[in-house]
Amino acid sequence: MEAPRLFVVKKDGRREQFSREKILAGLRRACEKRPVSESQMEAVAADLERDLFARGESEVPSTTIGEKLMEALRNLDKVAYIRFASVYRQFHDVESFQEELATLLSK
Repeated sequence: MEAPRLFVVKKDGRREQFSREKILAGLRRACEKRPVSESQMEAVAADLERDLFARGESEVPSTTIGEKLMEALRNLDKVAYIRFASVYRQFHDVESFQEELATLLSK
């Protein structure tokens, strides 16, 4: 029996197969030199993967994945969250970065 396939729909419309390793690579970059263990990152990736496959859909927007990862990182490590958000949200200036920080600090 073959495992179900899940495709990620990128912002530009391209589709690529879901890769847990790609998720982990992004988490490792965001959590570099932070007090977040490999097992914590593995757990975030596993939870995300389980949630996505539980949807029962063959495709998921990359934005859904990004938002779920930011939510997990917000609860795990605030600095890692800001690092991930700065790449994911593509802050174009200091003001947009400050707005995100203000939102984080107000919660």
